[in-house]
Amino acid sequence: MSSSSTSVFRVLRQLSGEEFRSGEAIAERLGISRASVHNAVRQAQDLGVEIYSVRGRGYRLVHPHSWLDLDAVEPVAESLGYRLHVHDQVDSTNSRLMALGQAGAEHKTVLAAEWQTGGKGRRGRAWLSPLGGGLAFSVLWRFSRTASDLSCLSLAVGLGLVRALRELGLADVQLKWPNDVLHRDRKLAGVLIELQGEAQGPSMAVIGVGLNVRLPEPLRAEIEQPVTDLMEGLGEPVDRNHLLVECLRQLDQVLVHYEQDGFAGLRAEWEASHAFHGREARMIAAQGESWRGRVAGIDEAGALLLDTETGQRRFYSGELSLRGVTA
Repeated sequence: MSSSSTSVFRVLRQLSGEEFRSGEAIAERLGISRASVHNAVRQAQDLGVEIYSVRGRGYRLVHPHSWLDLDAVEPVAESLGYRLHVHDQVDSTNSRLMALGQAGAEHKTVLAAEWQTGGKGRRGRAWLSPLGGGLAFSVLWRFSRTASDLSCLSLAVGLGLVRALRELGLADVQLKWPNDVLHRDRKLAGVLIELQGEAQGPSMAVIGVGLNVRLPEPLRAEIEQPVTDLMEGLGEPVDRNHLLVECLRQLDQVLVHYEQDGFAGLRAEWEASHAFHGREARMIAAQGESWRGRVAGIDEAGALLLDTETGQRRFYSGELSLRGVTA
């Protein structure tokens, strides 16, 4: 991390969502120049942090910000067997954790970051989130199963996230095959899984999670699909430490179940939470070919079942869409 980036985070941690703090006071507390404070605020604003800047009064956050706090999360994480690392800035939590895993990082290592400069989404897309506007973390899970046995892993992870969000009070959160979490048909969270392993096992999964906590309107306009955030869904600020703890708690339950018994015992719960279940939808393949039909569920391998005019089809990859389809 560059010294410039370090200064941004040091200065931001001095800002409040309740009161103005002068650049002079911040500079004195951190042992840096007022110009450095000013530059750090400008850089933070470029990263999407909304900050009031008033001459003679100083700076204040437009919205209160809950910084990830290792001391707040680690006791619960450790009780669940996780090994937690929190960084201010990484290129991608998945990329960083995959490198750690290849170097021998232990089972249930977790890496969370305040800011990703190159967050990754599904199908090569970028994951866009402003500094402080989301929760990004990755979990390394070592399975005794082969990589080919993990075809339903993204479904299980999505179910864990739904359980966590419902525990936090978002009752009507749902899933979209294969790995999105929706609230009222708008994307709230996504899952990206990267696998590595031998043909006969074992295998290593790096499970990346991105949750929208507070997305400003300008950023929403850059995203190619309807999106929402937890602030909109819950109507109040979310403590990201509490959110991370609950996600880790619920993911632990579904991943232990998946490791021991596979997806069969989770399948009915997943289908009951699928936003598109029983609805007319369009399936778009990677090559651009598309099919229309009614979503009939998923099979034991996690493939989506679509009842079309020519019979039922199975899809192991693709993009489900309601656009241009009447219910």
